[in-house]
Amino acid sequence: MPQHLSDSTAHTTTHATAADIAACRELLRCGSRSFYAASFLLPTRFRDPAMALYAFCRIADDAIDCVGDDPQLQAEALAMLNDRLDRLYAGTPIDDPIDRALADVVREFALPKRLLEALFEGFEWDSQGRRYEDLSGVYAYSARVAGTVGAMMAALMGARSEELVARACDLGVAMQITNICRDVGEDARNGRIYLPLSWLREAGVDPDEWLKNPVFNDVIASVVRRLLQTADELYQRSDAGIAGLPFGCRAGINAARYLYAEIGRQVERQGLDSISQRAVVPAPRKLQLLAPILGRAVLSARPVAAPALEETRFLVEAVVAETPPRAPSGMGERVLWVLELFEQLEEREHALTMR
Repeated sequence: MPQHLSDSTAHTTTHATAADIAACRELLRCGSRSFYAASFLLPTRFRDPAMALYAFCRIADDAIDCVGDDPQLQAEALAMLNDRLDRLYAGTPIDDPIDRALADVVREFALPKRLLEALFEGFEWDSQGRRYEDLSGVYAYSARVAGTVGAMMAALMGARSEELVARACDLGVAMQITNICRDVGEDARNGRIYLPLSWLREAGVDPDEWLKNPVFNDVIASVVRRLLQTADELYQRSDAGIAGLPFGCRAGINAARYLYAEIGRQVERQGLDSISQRAVVPAPRKLQLLAPILGRAVLSARPVAAPALEETRFLVEAVVAETPPRAPSGMGERVLWVLELFEQLEEREHALTMR
């Protein structure tokens, strides 16, 4: 058989079964309930691929966490994860339902390997107990552990322009900064600190001394407030990217955007004290957010002229440079694509007439 025919056959191999996809769903249903619930706001064609992607990210994170602080075990876990990544990108995933499912996503959606490699770098930085001197350092860390996920979701949804990927990375970084602000006390009790060290020193706090007795005070409140303001700026920038997603994807991503931003509001309602208590958004408040989540899904945000954060630029370039997913090829696929486009346009027109 000619070589090019053999390569083509290998390229179209499907690895995952229905049972494999079900395993991804079950893992997230038990371990990531917020994402599992939000995933049902995504169109069907993106829901299962997104679940496979998040499931792999989850097991990778767990693989590092379960070995504790032993540097040797952490290095071995990272080597194992990189080996799994190499194999699924080679089209020969290990005998695991999540790896088989992600191998199909990688092939079908041209997901750049650099994004997952960067995610693993973030795990490695965590295992090393890195601290970050300034906001740029926090951005660089957040780019790896969360901006990567934003870039991967943008690639999955076909939002591959430089502007849209930059805004997806903004959203991921904003969400991670929200996590940092929510978990200041929990992290400190584990000997970790993700607040910019220079900000603490400027406010008169020695980070090492504070970690010995992590108590809440006005200085910590001022630093948390400042970091939340940074996150809010990135959330606002991300709105333009969400508005550029396929119509059916906007509600799901808006849900993540507003629910995470609301964690920051809850921290504020608690007097910026994330040391003695952990901010949790009450269920009634989540229901109140439903209207803006759905309402903004039909609106178009103004384009944002701001370039990508310098710390996320490598993620944006990786997505833009990757060969995009193929366009609909068969007549049946083209017809379905056109019908879906008209459906989206009709939904948008109806929504606008109801305003």
